[in-house]
Amino acid sequence: MADSKLDNVFDAILKYGHDEDFVPRVDASFQPTEAPAGSPEKLEILAERVRQGHPLWHDEDRFDYSGLTGAVRPRD
Repeated sequence: MADSKLDNVFDAILKYGHDEDFVPRVDASFQPTEAPAGSPEKLEILAERVRQGHPLWHDEDRFDYSGLTGAVRPRD
């Protein structure tokens, strides 16, 4: 059901009542992210990907936490 008039999965659900045949769009604006999993930044990127009709996951998205510094809470 590759319907070019559908902007995202929500449009497919509204039109057809399901998302089973929806095919996400991959174009030049579908870019990888270095945002770590679970971060507010990554969650916003995933939400924007859905709004744009892109796949959730990019093959080159960050897949680990290497090189990141976490918050350190002092001991009492």
